[in-house]
Amino acid sequence: MSNTAKIRRQGGATVFSIPPALLKMLGAEVGTELTLTVDNGSLVATPAQPKKRYTLAQLLEGADEMADLNKQAAAWQGGPRVGNEAF
Repeated sequence: MSNTAKIRRQGGATVFSIPPALLKMLGAEVGTELTLTVDNGSLVATPAQPKKRYTLAQLLEGADEMADLNKQAAAWQGGPRVGNEAF
């Protein structure tokens, strides 16, 4: 995809607009920080920290083990005091 943009001055900065289609291709949105480099006379913009996307399976990974640990922790809270604990 090829596009053109005109460099203009806005306040004390020099800016140009990035069309929405190119932003989408970059995986960027308004507020995304870009790393700018020059490679063989071409300006290359790369999102500084690409958004990490997780699948549902990745998000739920370990959930069963955490549920077991939570049950064990709940059992500890209901036990009798053994020493000089103060709750």
